[in-house]
Amino acid sequence: MVTLASKEAREVKKATRAAFGKTLIELASEGIPVVGVDADLSSSTTLAAFASSSPENAKRFFNCGIAEQNMIGVASGLALTGNVAFTGSFAVFGTGRVYDQIRNTVCYSNLNVKITPTHAGISVGPDGGSHQMLEDIALMRVLPGMRVLVPADYAAARSAIRLAALTPGPIYVRMGRANVPCVYEDGVDLEIGKAYKIREGGDVTIVACGVEIREALLAADALAEEGIEAEVIDAFSVKPLDSETILTSAAKTGCVVTAEEHELIGGLGSAVCELLATDQPCICECVGVRDRFGKSGNFEELLGYFGLDWKAIVEAVKKALARKGLC
Repeated sequence: MVTLASKEAREVKKATRAAFGKTLIELASEGIPVVGVDADLSSSTTLAAFASSSPENAKRFFNCGIAEQNMIGVASGLALTGNVAFTGSFAVFGTGRVYDQIRNTVCYSNLNVKITPTHAGISVGPDGGSHQMLEDIALMRVLPGMRVLVPADYAAARSAIRLAALTPGPIYVRMGRANVPCVYEDGVDLEIGKAYKIREGGDVTIVACGVEIREALLAADALAEEGIEAEVIDAFSVKPLDSETILTSAAKTGCVVTAEEHELIGGLGSAVCELLATDQPCICECVGVRDRFGKSGNFEELLGYFGLDWKAIVEAVKKALARKGLC
């Protein structure tokens, strides 16, 4: 069982990107041959903190300039010489602009390169639709050999980066810009291929990832006031998906709602629905962005605008329960 953050700790907000540079510093101090490769955004990705932490780590940092495709090539070369290569940049550039290089160089050759951009989803806020990457999970999930981790908070992001460093092969870690509340106790030890039940319930299963975990917990609180018991599962590992945990919960509740800060096509909702369709057919509703680009605005405002906040999850739960009652 994982340990959740205390009530007081939950009031503290940190961005998942803040875990990046700090965790690489710790890994390097432990003798793990990590290197950071960025595309001129190291202050934003926090790789700059890694580069400035010591003369030795400065030698293990490579700024490729605004040349993201070259960044993947450099990281691949460094991996071939025995390093654990972490790439930076924003998610829109670090997955979209470099897709061909990730596919044909990193994944096709199963290289020890970690695709770890920041500023994913609508957390980019005012930067607008051109920079709000809402298709990255789908892009990375479809690649053979790629593992996909979507941490809910700072502690989970630290665990994800550590997992990536210690697990051979391609791994995608999705990090955001916005400060989000703590879910897990600092130092939590998560696993690839695992989902975590963080709230018990018997009426409906809510499977969420990333920043939507907070919204799922808020939704569960609101539903409880109406006598509806929601079970909340953190699908930290979107690929490989924890089939056992999700199927066991779905069998108990009989209906599932997914929630993600991502396009509905190809993301967590798709993965869960694919699983349920073959192994545990049941009512399912999905909360996510519906076939559109992002929009400039404050992060919290955008959650409501795109129907990603706790109110949208409550609405989806009630719709699922209504459908369940008709079956």
